[in-house]
Amino acid sequence: MKVPFDKLDKAFENRVRLQIMSVLVANQRYDFNSLKELLDVTDGNLASHLKALEKEEYILVNKSFLGRKPNTNYEATAAGKQAFKSHLDALEKLILAQQNIK
Repeated sequence: MKVPFDKLDKAFENRVRLQIMSVLVANQRYDFNSLKELLDVTDGNLASHLKALEKEEYILVNKSFLGRKPNTNYEATAAGKQAFKSHLDALEKLILAQQNIK
């Protein structure tokens, strides 16, 4: 079995970005503070990883106000969901290939 390293997406190499996409694929949308609390990361750390995913066009950013408080929500795009699925499929094939070697 050929190992599909070329199918692994560099955008998901980081643990935090992998976690963000996992949350956004499983939920329609998630807000910044809830993501920060769930992933136990700092504001700056989360913001930089969200920006990286936004740059790849894997997530959409929706800014609004709840009363006078700003509220930022994120959701996975169709392209982001497909890229994440392809990444997970490649990881699964990689694991299966390693099991077949033993």
